[in-house]
Amino acid sequence: MEQLKKGSRLHALLPWIIPGALVLAWVMVSYTELIPHYLLPNPLKIIKTGSAYVFDNTANSPYAGRFLSDARASLTRVFFGFFCATLFGLPLGILSGRLAVVNRLLNTFINGLRAVPGITWLPLAMVWFGIGIKTTVFLVALAAFFPIYLNAAAGARQINAQLLQAGAMMGVGRLRGSLSILLPGSMPHIMTGLRLGLGISWAYLVLGELTGVPNGLGAVIMDARMLGRGDMIIVGMVLIAIVGRMSDGLLVKVLRGCFKSARRMT
Repeated sequence: MEQLKKGSRLHALLPWIIPGALVLAWVMVSYTELIPHYLLPNPLKIIKTGSAYVFDNTANSPYAGRFLSDARASLTRVFFGFFCATLFGLPLGILSGRLAVVNRLLNTFINGLRAVPGITWLPLAMVWFGIGIKTTVFLVALAAFFPIYLNAAAGARQINAQLLQAGAMMGVGRLRGSLSILLPGSMPHIMTGLRLGLGISWAYLVLGELTGVPNGLGAVIMDARMLGRGDMIIVGMVLIAIVGRMSDGLLVKVLRGCFKSARRMT
């Protein structure tokens, strides 16, 4: 019994070992001043700055109490961009994986677009949509589309055609066969693609918010860079990591709540 408890405690501690080691190294470097504080601020200063940004509306700082409005703006942009990427990437990927003609039609075009670095779309997006939510949503949707599409195609491609034929012989229609055979069998790939797409969405959110939008977690980082506030830059990075991790966990829970095949995945 004691061994089981020790094993469960160790298992619970495992995700925190690397972050804890990095924080410990950061503290040691900070207090020994191997790196100047203006390049790598003291962890206590980061905590103070982050606390004012998240909780304190009265602090003497241009960032005080802005977190909720910035997080709301960033989450809205990520949601709409990721939704558009899923809306197009998932069905097109499944069709490409199952139908050779669709794969031949889309493969060259999509892989050609995928080879274009995402940052090169930024000037064109600003010309098309201007500065604001449309540019950011476009960049997020474009970046998230490719992993969603490619993983959905790979998942659909590896389904044994005999399973679908067996279902058809038992009277299962195409729609029901897609929902009860194709989709569950592709779920590991689909889930991977959606999680990768969501992670990339947060990266391209910051790119879109560096264009001069007034609010958002990426906009805060840009403002802090202009003011030489290294502490606020790190606070923004940490908060994006936390919010991004929480959104990934929420995505997994939603998928497991909606699909039995996702519940069977560890």
